[in-house]
Amino acid sequence: MAEMMKIRTQLSGDALAIKVLMSHAMETGQRKDAKTGQLIPAHFIQHVTVGLNGKTVVAAQWGGGISRDPFLGLKVKGAKTGDKVTVNWEDNKGGKNSAEATVG
Repeated sequence: MAEMMKIRTQLSGDALAIKVLMSHAMETGQRKDAKTGQLIPAHFIQHVTVGLNGKTVVAAQWGGGISRDPFLGLKVKGAKTGDKVTVNWEDNKGGKNSAEATVG
């Protein structure tokens, strides 16, 4: 099951602010389970892409050092009302999620 992702956009002239909240555990592989004392296996988002109208504007590689439920904010120029923003991620266990928002 894909984790929840929220995208918010705010257009100011032709500058678009994009804010993304991704729901993910983001385990580093270094934390121990309080009950068993065993290490919790690493599970984190590795690749994130943000697109505007099908064109990639951000491609990032993340590691286990990113906090739980990561937030990503960025600004893009040249946007207009009605444009489509897409966000995709893939984690180190093959999990994937994507979401889309329309600039309003």
